[in-house]
Amino acid sequence: MISVMEGDSVTLNTGVTEIQRDHLILWTFRFHNSENRIAEIYKRIISIYDSGGDKERFRGRLKIDEKTGSLTISNINRLHSGLYKLQIIDEGVKHRTFNVAVYALLTVPVISDSPQKPSVSERSSEQNCSLVCSALNVSHVTLSWYKGNSVLSSISVSDLSISLSLPLEIQCLDDSYSCVINNPISNQTTHLDITQLCHTCEAVILIYCCSRKFSRAQQKDLTITEQQNMSEYTQIIYCLQTRDLPQISLLSVDRTVTAVNYQ
Repeated sequence: MISVMEGDSVTLNTGVTEIQRDHLILWTFRFHNSENRIAEIYKRIISIYDSGGDKERFRGRLKIDEKTGSLTISNINRLHSGLYKLQIIDEGVKHRTFNVAVYALLTVPVISDSPQKPSVSERSSEQNCSLVCSALNVSHVTLSWYKGNSVLSSISVSDLSISLSLPLEIQCLDDSYSCVINNPISNQTTHLDITQLCHTCEAVILIYCCSRKFSRAQQKDLTITEQQNMSEYTQIIYCLQTRDLPQISLLSVDRTVTAVNYQ
């Protein structure tokens, strides 16, 4: 299996270091369930068959290495995807097959506000944010929404060249969202611009304290002087909470303050 990007060149190697004069190197390509000769080399004579019918797709693109018999396809496109077969004929026959998959250049996905939702200025902070990521005229790709490194949703297409759209609805935005289009050999990513679409997440910060008192019997860890001069021991704990929509995260910081009441 060989994967290659459209517009590149690919070489199908025979595995032979140097062919002999009486060797026949024959290359075929499968058209409509039949194998058709596209190139050969015999007694040092190279023949290329790239005209007429389906073979026109190879016109000016095929080259055989006269030393090894390897076949190079230049400026390859999706019409050249398929099964190639090599036969090396001398005293016997050796076969090799190559399944070539050609992938188109990927376009950059586009993130936009959903046309079915009101504009940013019309949307209240209580409403969800509705987005859509789109890619035009694609095939053999997967389109995905990511938050950080986690996949939120995805959609795939195989043979057809179509336009893909993948919606996303969330409560608020931050800069960790992105849309990615990929095939087995390449990808394109668009990061969400939070200054252009929807409303950003608002953080809520709560600071509070709580206290508890200890009697003299619980003050054994204090010094004798402190125990003699204080009537009670008060522990005050300060806590910090941060809350981001749609997820809540908590961070607590404890500090202990000793209050001494002198008689």
